[in-house]
Amino acid sequence: MTNFKPSLLVVALLTVSAFSNAQSLTQTVRGTVVDKISKMGLPGATVVILNTEPLLGATTDVDGNFRINNVPVGTQALKISFVGYKDVTNNLVVNSGKEVVLNVPIEEDITQLAEIVVRPDAEKNKPLNEMAVVSTRTFSVEETRKFAAAVNDPARAAVSFAGVVSADDGNNSISIRGNSPFGLLWRMEGVDIPNPNHFAVVGSSGGGISILSSQLLANSDFSTGAFAAEYGNALAGVFDLNLRKGNNEKREYTIQAGVLGLDVAAEGPFSKNYRGSYLINYRYSTLSVLSKIGVNIGDAVTNFQDLSYNIYLPTNNFGNFSLFGFGGLSDQIQKAKKDSTIWEFDYERYNSNYFSNTGAAGLKHAYTINPNTYLQTTVVLSGNNHGYEDERLDNDYNPQFNYIQKYSNRKITFSSVLNNKFSAKSALRSGVYLNRHTYALNLRYRDAELNEVVEPLDSKLHAHTVQAFSQWNYKVSEQFSFNAGVHSLYLTNNNRFSVEPRASVKYDLSEQQSFSLGYGLHSQMQPISVYEAQVEQPDGTIAQPNLNLDFNKAHHVVLGYDRSLSRYLRIKAETYYQQLYNIAVRNDVNSPVSTLTLEQGFETEPMVNKGVGRNYGVELTLEQFLHNDLYFLLSASLYNSEYKALDNVWRNSRFNGKHAVSFTAGKEYNWKKGRVFGINLRTIYTGGFWTTPIDITKSVELGETYYMEALSFTEQLPDYFRTDVRFSIKRNKSRTTSTLSLDLQNATNRKNLGGQYFEAQSGKVEKWYMTPLLPILNYKIEF
Repeated sequence: MTNFKPSLLVVALLTVSAFSNAQSLTQTVRGTVVDKISKMGLPGATVVILNTEPLLGATTDVDGNFRINNVPVGTQALKISFVGYKDVTNNLVVNSGKEVVLNVPIEEDITQLAEIVVRPDAEKNKPLNEMAVVSTRTFSVEETRKFAAAVNDPARAAVSFAGVVSADDGNNSISIRGNSPFGLLWRMEGVDIPNPNHFAVVGSSGGGISILSSQLLANSDFSTGAFAAEYGNALAGVFDLNLRKGNNEKREYTIQAGVLGLDVAAEGPFSKNYRGSYLINYRYSTLSVLSKIGVNIGDAVTNFQDLSYNIYLPTNNFGNFSLFGFGGLSDQIQKAKKDSTIWEFDYERYNSNYFSNTGAAGLKHAYTINPNTYLQTTVVLSGNNHGYEDERLDNDYNPQFNYIQKYSNRKITFSSVLNNKFSAKSALRSGVYLNRHTYALNLRYRDAELNEVVEPLDSKLHAHTVQAFSQWNYKVSEQFSFNAGVHSLYLTNNNRFSVEPRASVKYDLSEQQSFSLGYGLHSQMQPISVYEAQVEQPDGTIAQPNLNLDFNKAHHVVLGYDRSLSRYLRIKAETYYQQLYNIAVRNDVNSPVSTLTLEQGFETEPMVNKGVGRNYGVELTLEQFLHNDLYFLLSASLYNSEYKALDNVWRNSRFNGKHAVSFTAGKEYNWKKGRVFGINLRTIYTGGFWTTPIDITKSVELGETYYMEALSFTEQLPDYFRTDVRFSIKRNKSRTTSTLSLDLQNATNRKNLGGQYFEAQSGKVEKWYMTPLLPILNYKIEF
């Protein structure tokens, strides 16, 4: 009998284990169906999970809410139907660790039929902003999480899209249609925000790593030209980011640990009887971990941390409030070793200290005035603070001052936008943005030619901008619609004012194919350092020659064709022309310097608005949306990007690679009960950027890199090629979902030339290369 009891226990355990494995893993899918323009909840809409047996579904309640229990884990298709509205089908990835909570906007059908009309599921290729017709696409958070080497970063994911290339694969700066990265605008919850990236520098739109966590992001829009009237102060593109709300019924958590740090997210309700919720994410990292696995990141100590949040506070009678924001701290400190025998490169004898801090905190109020009118008012406090200083050890190891740069910007933004839906055919959106900036700028360095310390910039100032817009959407028929609007930008400091018309039309040849045409006049302020440039006069006084500079401006025209080859496969072609004018260039007839080529930093020389530029090209996209656990995206671009400064010479812009091709794909395999194996691939091939030759004789004389400015951007770097691969194993259990992933960035370890510099230690010109093979290991658990 003593042997019989353990046998019974073994049998019992095996029985329980078999029973547990036999249970199909399920999760709850719930959310709200709203009108796309008015944001009103739609009662009585039918919501079903396709291809389930028996069919799972629900009907929305009086507030537009629905709940479907016991949805099998895996990729599912959700279909929403409502009388008088167009059907929508969305792909969902259902995991056992977290509920799926959705907010689904649907578009009213202008035919106002008394019964549901079955249409092709074309919503996947439409932007969330119904007034953005050309050069705008929605990027899915779930799909971009899968992209190889995207590491949950919207900008890194965007390199897969047509017309977008990486400006430097060591960070997430991007060039759109040949434009400088400076021309990119970041928005969150309908309001402009500062550059939301770690390790950013002055005047840039990118950085080493995104501050924003994918845990907070909802599906969002990305525009690359001729954007809608609500977007302003940008020439190249717009990231219009939306935040998701936390689960307001159940507390849920996500923990990630990997090479890039430790990441913790929490969300849930405040109480059982309140519809409000919180969603918070915190991350801490030290990139020193990379050096311990054999990746050469130098001797510097590199750290970063960030916090992002979205707190939803609805009321019964006074609308809905949200507190949202993000903050990121990053720094890199390097100390020179006091041993000249080990100095192989000149930078090894420098002490340096770099920091980049960025944040924004917003209060949003959304109020439904009536079923067709919706007002959103937002106040945001934001700021960024960047600094870099270094000193050089002399032959006696005494530190000598070399360079210091400090920049800070504090901004208060007030935004109010009114949406009015007159009918199923007509809608108007109008708004105003008020911004108050407080700047502090300082630039001081040792000038090698003068052999003395100079300070071309030391300024504190306030600046105010006013932006206003109005745009009208009208559907003439089921096939034909147009948008017309205007945006204005006013800088109070020098009374510069710009009025910018925008317009677009779309014509559906059939339910499968359409043509679109868009036009926009766009303008952008100069970097604030350009306005504040200081020049010493012969009598010793200080002048500011750039205070009255106007905005850089551009006309942008886009013609597009879109065809659905099947429910999940589409092809899209666009051709564009961007005429840039009124561009700030250096006030010197022999100088090729233009703000169109600036990527970052300060420009402190006198400038005038007499430059021009032109970008034109054709783009092709073949895309399969996630279907049968497979997606792919093939993008190709042929383009030309040129500019002309006061030297009256047409030159290639820095980013004129002339061609770009990318292929992004992924497939998941259900290889065991509750386990999913995924493999994702991205291959990029682009033309090389343009660079400026180095004057070696002058560089030797000065002991630093000296470029031959008269020959700016006359030498092209070799073509760029890179392949990234991502492997993942996801395991669903009864209450948790865990994912182990490995990203191999530049998997073939190709040496892509990034440029050249003069090495003072050796007296030679050296080459520098972009990111080598970089493994990013990560483990995530959701529960």
